[in-house]
Order: sequence, then C-alpha cells, then structure tokens
Amino acid sequence: MKIHSTYMGMKLNSPIVVSACTLSEKTDNIAMMEDNGAGAVVLYSLFEEQIRKEEATYKTIMSETSYSFAEALDYFPNLDDFHVGTDEYLEHIRKAKERVDIPIIGSLNGITNEGWIDYSMQMENAGADAIEVNIFFIPADISLSSSEVENRYLNIIDAIKQSVKIPVAVKLNPYFSTTGNMALRMKNRGADALVFFNRFYQPDFDINELIIKTDLHYSESNEIRLPLLWIGLLYGKVELSLAATTGVQSATEVIKYILAGADVVMTASSLYKYGIPYLKTMNKDLYDWMFKMGFDSIESFKGSMSQKNIADPTAYERANYIKILDSVR
Repeated sequence: MKIHSTYMGMKLNSPIVVSACTLSEKTDNIAMMEDNGAGAVVLYSLFEEQIRKEEATYKTIMSETSYSFAEALDYFPNLDDFHVGTDEYLEHIRKAKERVDIPIIGSLNGITNEGWIDYSMQMENAGADAIEVNIFFIPADISLSSSEVENRYLNIIDAIKQSVKIPVAVKLNPYFSTTGNMALRMKNRGADALVFFNRFYQPDFDINELIIKTDLHYSESNEIRLPLLWIGLLYGKVELSLAATTGVQSATEVIKYILAGADVVMTASSLYKYGIPYLKTMNKDLYDWMFKMGFDSIESFKGSMSQKNIADPTAYERANYIKILDSVR
C-alpha cells in the first residue's frame, strides 16, 4: 500500500503538503516536516511590498494600488511584521534544498509585472522546485469589469511562464463567476496547477474602539465544502494538478479532498494547533483508512467521488439542492 502522489510532475511520498505559513521560516522546521511525512513544503509568501519598501517607488505603488490590493489596506498586517527580504528568502530556499529531499515550493505575492517576473526567476535560480503564485487581489475598485480582473490573472500567468521553466501553481480566489472557465483559461495560459482556494483575511470591527481588527482565525473543517465542490467538478475536465488548501484539520479532510480529485492537500492551521509532528498522525490515519477500505494507492480512489465518476452527477448541481431542502421539511 502506497500513499505516493504526483503534483505538477513532482513525485511526492505523501499527498499532504505544508501550505504557505510562518512555520517554514526556519530550516529546522522544514526538516521536521520532512521527517514527519510532508510530501512537500510551500514556503511562506514573499511580498513585493516588503522588498520595495525602502525604494523610492514604494509610495507610488501603494498609492496606485491602495484601492485594489488587499496587502495595501489598513486591515492587512503591518509591513514591518514581514522582516525577511529577498536575499534572505532566496538563501532560505538554498538552505532548505541542501537540508531536505522533498520539493520546496516558493510562494510569491507580487504587485507589478516586473515583480512577478524578477522574483519568480530569482526563486528558480535559488533552487525552488516550483512556484505558487498567490494572487491576493480584491477588486474593490467598482469601475473594474470582470474581464479586467480575469485578464489580470491571465497576464500574470503569461509573464511568469515566459520567464521560468519550473512548474507554476496559481492560488485562486473563490469569487470568479465562472470558476470552471477560468480554470480552463489558466491551464491554456500555462498554469501547471490550481490551488483551491486563497483564504482572504477579511476585516472585522471593534465596536468599542471603532477600529478595524487584524486578528487571524485558523480555518475549520466545515470550510472545505466550497473547494471540495470545485475540485469535484473540475476533476477529469481540466488537465492540470488540483490542490486543496482550506479547512484541513485531520486525515478526514485529506481523504475527502482526494476522493473529489485533489492531487495534494495542503495544511497549516492543523500544524499551528497540534504541532509539526501531527503530519505523521495524519499520514498514519490516511494509511489506516486506505487499509480498511481496501485501497492500495492514492490513485485507486482519487476522483472516485468527483462529478465525472459518481452515479448521479446532478448531486453536484441544482438537483441536490432540492434534495437538501426536502430533507429538512
């Protein structure tokens, strides 16, 4: 029985991948992740703002994007909190590659086309096995059309894929009106994987101090349903890797995502809660479930609950909504 998986052409010993988070800031932690069975590690995000902060163009960039990019909004964490610059990030990739054998995936959150291209190339040169493009973009400008928003994503993919040879994953937001069509168009532009979904840090209000709060809540298992839906719908229809990255608290969520069609399942919240060694528990629970169910590999059950493979495909669509309403009458 094997729990090996393939993600963007990379062979992984486990489908469980550490998603971008501050736990990967230390090489010792990355080594511990490998020791406890992580299939790969997505490094914490490199933000273009933190690089350009001391440059003369920084204020111009911020003023031009303050109504378009979540990173520039007041409720986003202060840029002083991001203390690692480009040189440190690239050196971190090099050290991680020297220390571990599992794939190291760089995470990039850019603003300008020059930033996306330059830093992607630098990550590749530093030894990253792949890049996860974290397009943290909230179209708050009401004059922007849906096509302009979509083209922004597609142009970023174009720019990066023309500049690097390593695989590129795109971390999607859940707000496209035609997620399936966007997935197909991103694939046609060269994306090697789609990650469902980017979990935007949304604002909350302190009603006594009348300020915007910046606290962070870890994802919960009940948040898997939206990415589960789209992975299940897209499996077998779009020829690229599918990754899930929301609400993964245990092997149960890992299994559900793979049943829907995910190649890998990413987690960070569970590691913050239970520690990095929890990866070993998740892998063991996945293995035990496979043994109980009689599956000898990930491929033997991946996508078996997708819309493509279930007996009643309408369960993913309107008919199932009606059944749910009937069940509560």
